[in-house]
Amino acid sequence: MDLTLVVMSAGMGSRFGGLKQIEPIGLHGESIADYSIYDARRAGFNKVVFVIKREIEEIFREKVYDRVAGQIDAECVFQELSDIPAGYSAAGRAKPWGTGQAIICCRNAVKGNFAVVNADDFYGYGAFFELQKFLADPQNAPDTARYCMVGYRLDKTLTENGTVARGICAADGEGYLTKVDELTKIEPRGDKIINTNEDSSVTELDPGAISSMNAWGFTRRVFAELTEGFKEFLDEKKDDPKAEYYLSFAVGNMLLNKKAAVKVLPCDEKWYGFTYKDDLEIVKAAIRGMIKDGKYPENLWNRA
Repeated sequence: MDLTLVVMSAGMGSRFGGLKQIEPIGLHGESIADYSIYDARRAGFNKVVFVIKREIEEIFREKVYDRVAGQIDAECVFQELSDIPAGYSAAGRAKPWGTGQAIICCRNAVKGNFAVVNADDFYGYGAFFELQKFLADPQNAPDTARYCMVGYRLDKTLTENGTVARGICAADGEGYLTKVDELTKIEPRGDKIINTNEDSSVTELDPGAISSMNAWGFTRRVFAELTEGFKEFLDEKKDDPKAEYYLSFAVGNMLLNKKAAVKVLPCDEKWYGFTYKDDLEIVKAAIRGMIKDGKYPENLWNRA
C-alpha cells in the first residue's frame, strides 16, 4: 500500500522568532522534519509531501527538501490564499487559512491513505509505527471515514520555558475520540499542570490526559469532508480576516456531525519541540542522547 506522510511546514514560528522547520538540530544539520521522515520511512511510508508557503520555497528546498528527496519520493505543495472553493473570496486576508486548509492543498499530491504531522514537532518512531499499522489495515479503505490520531500523555508534551497550546482529548470505552478541547495556555507549575483560561481563572489538568500533537491518519475521503467544512467556515467567518480553519476543529465537527470515527492510538514516546528559543538546546541535547543510545545514526542520511 502507498502511504504518504504530509508534513505541515508553512508556519512562521512567531514565538520562536524564525523558521523552526529549517532549524538544524542534528549533528549534520538535520531538522526535526528529517527525523520524522527517517522514522516514517522505516515504519513503511514511501512518500512525503511538504506543505509550505511559496515565499520560503528556496530556503526550504536548500535546507530540508534537497536532503531528503534522494531518500524517499518527495513533493512540495503550496498553501496559498487563492486555494479556496469557487465562489469565495480571500479579500482582506494577509495569510492562509490554517492547518485545515493546508491539508486540502494536498489533495492532488496524495493518492492513498496518509498521515499528517507538524514539521517542528519530534514525535518518535513509535508514533509512525502506530500510524502505519492503522493506515495499512485493509478495513481502512480510501472511501471510509475511519481516521486515527496519535495520543500522547500531556506531561510528555510540555516545555519549561512557557505556555503551550494542546488539544486535550476524550475517548470512549473502545478508544474512539469523542471530543477535543483546545487549551492555549498550558504549563507546569510546581508539581501540577495548569491551564490559564480566558477569564484568568486556572484549571488543573491530569498529567496523563490524552494530548493531541497534530499527528493524524486519514483516508482520502477526508478531503471532501474538509472542503465542505471549509465552506461552512468561510460562510461564518468571512468578515474575520484573522480567523483560521484548524484541522483539529474540522475533525471535531466531523465527530459532532457523525461524519467520521477517529481511533486514538496511545503513544508512550516523549514529544520534543521548540516553541521558544530556549527550547532549542533541550531538543539538540535530546537528539544527542538518542544518538548515543543507538536510536539514530550520527549522520541520519549517511551523507558527507
